[in-house]
Amino acid sequence: MLRIGCHLSSSKGYLAMGREAEKIGADTFQFFTRNPRGGSAKKVDPEDIRKYLEFGEEKGIGQILAHAPYTLNAASAEGRVREFALQTMEDDLKRLELLKQPGGICYNFHPGSHVGQGTETGIRHITELLNQVLWPEQSATVLLETMAGKGSEIGRSFEELREILDGVRLTGKLGVCLDTCHVWDGGYDIAGSLDEVLYEFDRVIGLDRLKAIHLNDSMNPLGARKDRHARIGEGCIGLEALSRVVCHPLLRHLPFYLETPNQLDGYAREIAVMREAWEKTK
Repeated sequence: MLRIGCHLSSSKGYLAMGREAEKIGADTFQFFTRNPRGGSAKKVDPEDIRKYLEFGEEKGIGQILAHAPYTLNAASAEGRVREFALQTMEDDLKRLELLKQPGGICYNFHPGSHVGQGTETGIRHITELLNQVLWPEQSATVLLETMAGKGSEIGRSFEELREILDGVRLTGKLGVCLDTCHVWDGGYDIAGSLDEVLYEFDRVIGLDRLKAIHLNDSMNPLGARKDRHARIGEGCIGLEALSRVVCHPLLRHLPFYLETPNQLDGYAREIAVMREAWEKTK
């Protein structure tokens, strides 16, 4: 069965997100742990979590994906910015310990931007942060997201992500989330050479590290390094290519999360289209 969902607003709580997911035909979902453009986090409601866990088990909602705020920059040159990233991630991971549902939970974050220090220094800052926040007994798997490479972003190449993984002591707590728009904008031709891209990912990182996929079309041509998401089939990657991603034998077991510019009805349509494509290859 294809496990697919979209990004939902966490403002009304976990149970509300679960009900929205069911309404649009999703069996997983992604959400921001706090204000994506700020630092505030909603107070944890244990009763809401209890009700959601019951609902999720009844409806078969599997691994969900928590997303760190965009303001988190573990690679920053400024100590106060890195300290904010450290405190935010520590708090987020502690909160997620309450969400021990069947299928588990992952925590996704953008590795960060080195803002002129250079990639090597930025990667060192990221690994130092991860070595401080990860602990052996934690439940959530922390995912490094593949990036488009705009500005001084770290994570455009698989090699940069590999360097981060190699610098973390508890590396077993880490995985990767592959964003189809980002890798396309970063120069990996998933439309014309998907097998070759996956071979390269496996060679450099290892497909066992791939835990989730952000399923997005791109407004930009291959290698643009701009990161502008498009609706499925309305961008430069295209519906046929993204259907091949969902149906690929090496990927079809993974959870997919839509981050396309949509409302709930648009997500419902995209989920239905992807399920139809997946069913044809069973």
